[in-house]
Amino acid sequence: MGVTCVSQMPVAEGKSVQQTVEILTRKLEMLGAEKQGTFSVDCETYHTAASTLGSQGQAGKLMYVMHNSEYPLSCFALFENGPCLIADTNFDVLMVKLKGFFQSAKASKIETRGTRYQYCDFLVKVGTVTMGPSARGISVEVEYCPCVVASDCWSLLLEFLQSFLGSHTPGAPAVFGNRHDAVYGPADTMVQYMELFNKIRKQQQVPVAGIR
Repeated sequence: MGVTCVSQMPVAEGKSVQQTVEILTRKLEMLGAEKQGTFSVDCETYHTAASTLGSQGQAGKLMYVMHNSEYPLSCFALFENGPCLIADTNFDVLMVKLKGFFQSAKASKIETRGTRYQYCDFLVKVGTVTMGPSARGISVEVEYCPCVVASDCWSLLLEFLQSFLGSHTPGAPAVFGNRHDAVYGPADTMVQYMELFNKIRKQQQVPVAGIR
């Protein structure tokens, strides 16, 4: 794999999520990008079981268990502000056995699904982010395949992102700063998806907070 940038695309004014996705994919096809199948990334949140916290009023930790169709034999477990564990798909079975320590948060599953596009050395994935039956947002992932060091290719990635995202082009992902000259890996992409999903979750919670 190469170096990847994951970002959120705002829904166009007066358009639905699906209509905005169609606008984006049309732009890509006009650039000459070719469809290369589909993709999906999902995330389920687990929190520390109450029985493990003791009586000190400790705050529970969150763990995000994620899957990416690009890595069908792997499962990613990311801790809040912590490391990323890469395991095989049997990790899902292990989580069932660990329910005394980690419990699945109710209605926490969030995922993005969409189409993969290849354009020269770039792999682009535009997805619809859903929670339950509802579309909640749009994810855009762009990978520059020939490079594995973020600092060597961010300017190229940025230029390509600007070609079809325009004013909604994101800044450099936080993981780039943490790994300036290090080799980029799949865990770095999953951290970006975790941050994107958490951002979308918070956006959905804002209007609810005002209801009495």
